[in-house]
Amino acid sequence: MKNRIISGVAGVVGGGLLSLGPQYIFRVCGLIPDGAIMRCHWSAQAEIGVGGLIFALSIFLFVSKNPVSRSAYSVSIALTGVLALLIPNYLLGGCMHPEMACRTTAFPAITVISILIILFFSGNALYLNFHKR
Repeated sequence: MKNRIISGVAGVVGGGLLSLGPQYIFRVCGLIPDGAIMRCHWSAQAEIGVGGLIFALSIFLFVSKNPVSRSAYSVSIALTGVLALLIPNYLLGGCMHPEMACRTTAFPAITVISILIILFFSGNALYLNFHKR
């Protein structure tokens, strides 16, 4: 029961931070004066979907009582965390200038949150697989 609560809350918080963080907490760059949209905007939009998926999987993890199912949800969340890590760093990217807001605040925050999600839920899956039932 305790593992379910801790892992469910951790996933909801992590997914919420990935989803809402680039929009409200550690914001990405705004519009260019000519009205063009920066590439980091699209990375932030993709993170909304990835964070929402982590959020939803965490709810399923929380309500599931079967350790095998919870382990599978943990693996799914960890792999989704890998996707969250890849979006700003390799797949979509952001602004070219290193002093832009996306490079100084948003992407490092997304990277740290993603790594924490990967480590926590990989560990949780291992714990659920090898814990005596």
